[in-house]
Order: sequence, then structure tokens, then C-alpha cells
Amino acid sequence: MLQNRGSFFSLDSNHVNSLEPNKRSFHTLMPAIACKDGKPSILYGTQGGEGQPQTQTAIITRMIDYGMDPQAAINEPRFVWGRTWGEDSESLKIESRVKKEAVDELKERGHHVEVVEEFDGVMGHAQAIRIDEHNFLKGAVDPRGDGAAVGS
Repeated sequence: MLQNRGSFFSLDSNHVNSLEPNKRSFHTLMPAIACKDGKPSILYGTQGGEGQPQTQTAIITRMIDYGMDPQAAINEPRFVWGRTWGEDSESLKIESRVKKEAVDELKERGHHVEVVEEFDGVMGHAQAIRIDEHNFLKGAVDPRGDGAAVGS
């Protein structure tokens, strides 16, 4: 009851997201659990509107395919394409820590690239916990927002 997702409905009866009985509004919560050998191994999630699936994919790929620990995976430069935080966009937003050569190459290939701050909030915020084979927990928080990984 204490949420504002109803604001995503449209009062236009012809809109795909029109307000009507038994209909659910667009929602973007994306917590995830990646399992290894049938047991939880990585717990992670993001906020950031429509950019969340892109951030989720980048973070899990960095941890699984590139062997990064959770904090390194979250800290790495990020990108998002298109609509984010409800604002229409056709640009590829890339944090300024990405090499200039990579940005120039994307522009040369016809992409509309928008370079944003080093750790820009438009990328959303991510958190993760990795559980190792000894059940040791390693937590990580996003430097793009506030928070802390605390355990006991």
C-alpha cells in the first residue's frame, strides 16, 4: 500500500497502460539471485528505471564471466541506452571513465553518445552480495548513491 507505482497508469482509455480493474502497472523492481550447484551464490539488484536490465546484465556478467568481486563489478564504468528514469531518450549514456577511443568509435558507427559524469546517478544504483564456498559473505554498494555493506 505504501508505494507510488499507480502513478504509471494512464487515464487515456486507449493507452496500453490504461487504468482499469485487475490491471497491474508497469513496475521495475529487479532483485535477483544467481545460484551455483543449486545454492544461492550471488544476490544482487539495481534501481534505475528502464536502465535496470542493462545494469543487472553488466554486473552479473562482470562477476561470472570476468571473475570480478562484487564491488569491482559495481564500480566499473557503466552505460545505459534509451529511456531511463521515465525520460525518453535515444542516446547511449556512457560514464566519462570509458576510454575516449571507445566513445569515438561508437560515434563513428553512428551511435548518439552522451558522455555523463564519472559516477552518474542516471546509471542507477546497484548492490550485491556474493556467497563463497565457505559461506563467507562479500557485500558491495554503489558509489553512485549512498549506502553501506555491513555485516556481523
